Amino acid sequence: MSTKSSAELLQLASETLLRHFADYCEGAIIVDRAANIVWMNDRYPARLGLSVPACVLGQAVESVIPNSLMRKVVDSGQPIMLDIMEYGEQAFVVSRLPLRDAEGEVVGAVGFMFYDDPRHLGPLLTRYQQMRADLADARRKLAERRCARYSFADFIGAGEASSTLKQAARRAARTSAPVLILGETGTGKELLAQAIHAASPRCAAPFVAVNIAAVPETLLEAEFFGVAPGAYTGAERGGRDGKFKLADGGTLFLDEIGDMSPALQAKLLRALQEGEFEPVGSNRLLTVDLRVIAATSRDLEKMVADGSFRADLYYRLNVITLYMPPLRERCEDMALLADSLADSICRQRGLPPRGMADSAINRLCRHSWPGNVRELKNVLERALLMSDGEFLEAADLDAVMPPSRVDVAAVEAPAAEVFATPASGPRDMAAIIAQAERQAIRQALRECKGNKTEAARQLGISRTALYEKLAHLGVSGEA
Repeated sequence: MSTKSSAELLQLASETLLRHFADYCEGAIIVDRAANIVWMNDRYPARLGLSVPACVLGQAVESVIPNSLMRKVVDSGQPIMLDIMEYGEQAFVVSRLPLRDAEGEVVGAVGFMFYDDPRHLGPLLTRYQQMRADLADARRKLAERRCARYSFADFIGAGEASSTLKQAARRAARTSAPVLILGETGTGKELLAQAIHAASPRCAAPFVAVNIAAVPETLLEAEFFGVAPGAYTGAERGGRDGKFKLADGGTLFLDEIGDMSPALQAKLLRALQEGEFEPVGSNRLLTVDLRVIAATSRDLEKMVADGSFRADLYYRLNVITLYMPPLRERCEDMALLADSLADSICRQRGLPPRGMADSAINRLCRHSWPGNVRELKNVLERALLMSDGEFLEAADLDAVMPPSRVDVAAVEAPAAEVFATPASGPRDMAAIIAQAERQAIRQALRECKGNKTEAARQLGISRTALYEKLAHLGVSGEA
């Protein structure tokens, strides 16, 4: 038996390797230096659904296989040893290698396609298909979360104030004009915004919400406009879409718009006026078509007068204005709202259905509700969990909520100071409640020696709500 030289063995291995791969794999292809197809094995055309295989010779590889990376291999001279290529509904495991001449210059490339080899590639394909299914499921769930969860049917209230608000909101839903929702914290401004979106022509498109107060100032621009790939150290490699892009075609809800810095106000104004923006780290303009609904618990008119909020942005947002009445002005809705919330809480917590006694409704109506509907839900949940009766009674509520602020103020301050009304006019319930709140806040601040955190705890409200009350009621923060 003759012994072959190293050069002969190398030549034989090269010829044998190509022949074996062409025989055993599902497809083999060779392209020239211009990435034009010069050869295919017999199986490849069948996999691609080509009835006349010879017609593809001489054509650019991308015109026959749209997702091919053979040109990249030819141009870079670097192999792609293992990759997954999609062709229609099928997915193939492929390898791509450059071809070099005797001088080492790239003269073309060879590619091999494998398909569903149970001995070697089955686990890899199975894992890939599972990843594709998981990604599709994640995208579907994300799209569902970006749909409005509430409609006008979820806005509970049959009183005059609630009926007037819902009628105005339904009219706003028929247009694409910007909407500005004003109201205290906890009144349900986002619920109303979602109801408007759900009743609008854009209901099938995304509803995307941004709570400006909850996002650090340094991240708000990226949150709004997205980030270009490699915009800064630590940025996502593929970039990230901002809320403007995600809301394209639908509705963008800007909660707590009054907390936005003047610098970002200018960028937001331009994006709203021109319908275009630049992602962070990009010089490419993107266009969007969306409807903006903004909400705030602050007095924007006063902020405009003070210069802390841009007048031009205020006029841009304040096309349709809706005012969410506080809970203390919706006493006629209290029974309906409390029943609905109690029923929802019982279902969520697995409790038997519970009703509301008349004494409980009367007790709820006597409270000033600085936290509004959010506070009401918290009180009802605690009372339902801490009581066993078929109906919630006033005593059940007294056990979990502070005394009514109106009652406290009446006890701790002279009646003439708390309930004084102009001699020339009738008593105004809202003015009486506001005066009672002033007295309760002043008393709490005096007792806490000006410590607002402790005063808020004694009043049963958050520190943020206390600051809003101080500004809204014109109460000095000094003890």
